[in-house]
Amino acid sequence: MIKSDVLVVGGGNAGFAAALAAAERGRKVVLLEKAEEASSGGNSFYTAGATRISHNGLEELIDFVEPDERHAVSEVPAYAAHEYLADLRKVSDGRNDPELSGVLVNESNPTLRWLQGMGLKYRLMYERQAYRTEEGGYLFWGGLHVGNVGGGKGLMADHRAAAKRLGVEVIYGCAATGLILEENRVCGVRYRTSSGEGEFRAESVILASGGFEAAPGLRRQYLGEGWQNAKVRGTPGNTGEMIVAALDAGAAKGGDWSSCHSVAWDAWHPENESNLELTNQLTRGGYPLGIVVNNEGKRFVDEGADYRNYTYARYGRDILAQPGSAAFQIFDASSRPMLRTEEYDMPGVSVVTAPTLAELAEKAGISVTGLEETVRDFNESISEGPAFNPNVKDGRRADTQPPKSNWARSISTGPFYAFPVTCGITFTFGGLKTDTWGRVLTESAEPIGGLYACGEALGGLFSGNYPGGSGLAAGAVFGRRAGCVA
Repeated sequence: MIKSDVLVVGGGNAGFAAALAAAERGRKVVLLEKAEEASSGGNSFYTAGATRISHNGLEELIDFVEPDERHAVSEVPAYAAHEYLADLRKVSDGRNDPELSGVLVNESNPTLRWLQGMGLKYRLMYERQAYRTEEGGYLFWGGLHVGNVGGGKGLMADHRAAAKRLGVEVIYGCAATGLILEENRVCGVRYRTSSGEGEFRAESVILASGGFEAAPGLRRQYLGEGWQNAKVRGTPGNTGEMIVAALDAGAAKGGDWSSCHSVAWDAWHPENESNLELTNQLTRGGYPLGIVVNNEGKRFVDEGADYRNYTYARYGRDILAQPGSAAFQIFDASSRPMLRTEEYDMPGVSVVTAPTLAELAEKAGISVTGLEETVRDFNESISEGPAFNPNVKDGRRADTQPPKSNWARSISTGPFYAFPVTCGITFTFGGLKTDTWGRVLTESAEPIGGLYACGEALGGLFSGNYPGGSGLAAGAVFGRRAGCVA
């Protein structure tokens, strides 16, 4: 039996942030990771590394991001704390926990600077969050500007190196299966490895073991019928055992257990679940530049309702509700060059191409008459107003049903492209109820001694939707806070 001061369960961004903060205080820290080292990193490994923080603009950001010659011709609007908080409220329809949200917003910037001081490397995300301007510069948009060098893979490599420097013991291939309680206090976990079962004891246990998105039965139970068919974007290890164990120990549920982060995801790729090589490249986030139709050729979302950062995490749910749980993103020759290379030109990308819409529909399995009628109606309904401008919400509207509120352009120039998409689930929004330091609470709001939660195991920040990049920020912020008190 191994004894430590702090035992962290889960080796993603939140778990390592917790481990680093505890080790920095001089605590003896052991981190248990269910996966073997080669497939470790939790959902964080599968991300693009985008991290939403409040900041005062480019002049402040260049203090801690990696140098880049493009900085000289870049415009990065400030993203104030009140804007961040307003975005959290907006996308969750006010169902986000105000105290947790306030901590996230106010500590996002200093936490990233702390991680940068630990050896993590950050950069401006040119390829994801900026378009070229007419003057040849770069204009960033959507409040999300900073990401890890090397994406999620780089993030987790940097975390592992920092943990090694601080003496954190990381044990791979070790799945926590339950909590050990003595006198109403958590004092360790039970575990299982390839060689058997055992116990780890600790003064404090921090659950950073993710949500339940990789458990089809729990998805169906809490998210609803059909969700068992969603594709798992990230780690297959987030199956919810430790959340259930905490509930059995008296913890209260936190946040919205009926919704999740889900996106448009390559539907036809033969390896479109938990792909360690392609990771986030299977996302299809270019829909604001085109239209999205189901196999009947009908549109069903407003592709231009807002910047992609504020809509992409909810559109997977809308795709799941379509016939066959599938849809197609449609572009023409004028919009195709604007799509992100990492996603739309990735190895093995699923795409149908044809010189006419009728041939495109026939090849893709879309209703020919349905697609032609939809595109004709869409094109004819585009306003004669503002010029198309992808860097701002340009108000260029298609007045059809559903409307397209921004970035509407005629789909009329062949060749045409159809990218098949389905619902890719990222993480579940429901988790454990905690205070702002990650202490897990009972239904009567009393802390359970020795038990903490962070990352996707913590519920309350998101409901129904999510501002892009706030997940990694939340993992870092609340992981650090838990590690500072555990």
